[in-house]
Amino acid sequence: MRPKRSSIFLVAIALILALSGCAREAAGDYPASNTNNCLPDVSLIDQHGNAISLASLKGKPVLIDFIYTSCASTCPVLTSKMVAIARELGPALGAITIVSITLDPEHDGPAQLAAYAKSQGADSNSWRFLTGKPADIDQVLAAFKLRRMRESDGSIMHSVSAFLLGPDGHQIRQ
Repeated sequence: MRPKRSSIFLVAIALILALSGCAREAAGDYPASNTNNCLPDVSLIDQHGNAISLASLKGKPVLIDFIYTSCASTCPVLTSKMVAIARELGPALGAITIVSITLDPEHDGPAQLAAYAKSQGADSNSWRFLTGKPADIDQVLAAFKLRRMRESDGSIMHSVSAFLLGPDGHQIRQ
């Protein structure tokens, strides 16, 4: 990693820890134990309607989370933390890609994701909001050792985490 990228990468890690309220390792902040390739060759659709292969994101750090647009509780909070990281990085944001993948591909298409991104102040060119076929979303979730479960009220029970991936697509931090 070049010195500039290395510095940006370390800033991102520090911001994740600071925004989660951690001093060292607190609840919800653990070293990655997942050795999977978390950027598999799965094609998803971004908020602009463009096909994006997750594997094409390799080569620089990726900060990734999972949200859905009708979530009224934890998703906006997680997105606001990601917005704070993006603002802190400022122009250096291009050295890191931020990715938010919907947990509700049955309802979240590109238009819904674009509207969500705009309403959350997360409409940067370096931030991808992705959707796709439910089976493809489930495949990505499996790479992270996660799953989604729809409740009877339509909400989706899910883990609320952000993951920092290295340029090789493997987790560095959870």
